Amino acid sequence: MIRSSIKAIILSNQRVLLTKNRDEEGDFYLSPGGGQEHGETFHETLKRECMEETGFEIEIGEVLFIREYIGKNHEHSAFDSQVHQVEVYFICHLKDENCSPTPLSPDSNQIGIEWVALSEMDSYRIYPKTLKEQIASYTKNKALPIYLGDVN
Repeated sequence: MIRSSIKAIILSNQRVLLTKNRDEEGDFYLSPGGGQEHGETFHETLKRECMEETGFEIEIGEVLFIREYIGKNHEHSAFDSQVHQVEVYFICHLKDENCSPTPLSPDSNQIGIEWVALSEMDSYRIYPKTLKEQIASYTKNKALPIYLGDVN
């Protein structure tokens, strides 16, 4: 079964908002967002997931990129081999940057949220790994393909 996952890239003051997660390898970071439920639009999914994982209300912009993740082809294939996910990443903005967020329903590995400076992204374990390149290109107004394929 293929799963649709809708993700937010939230940028502010040369930082990106990410969920902070922990596994047996240590801390890792993801864009807020998650699985689309039956009957939801992409925007409905993204607004719900961002509220659950970050506590922030968002405004949704354009699609930045789409990637597939076919688990058997990547570094975590030992436990992800059955996963096939299509992820759609949207540029988003916070409706109110001054509110104090409280995640309503964080994911199982999630231990918080964190603003990560764009200049420091290389020192973080961020998935997908291509997120760093995509954000850098976006902030420099460089055009990249929307569909990236099965990349990590």
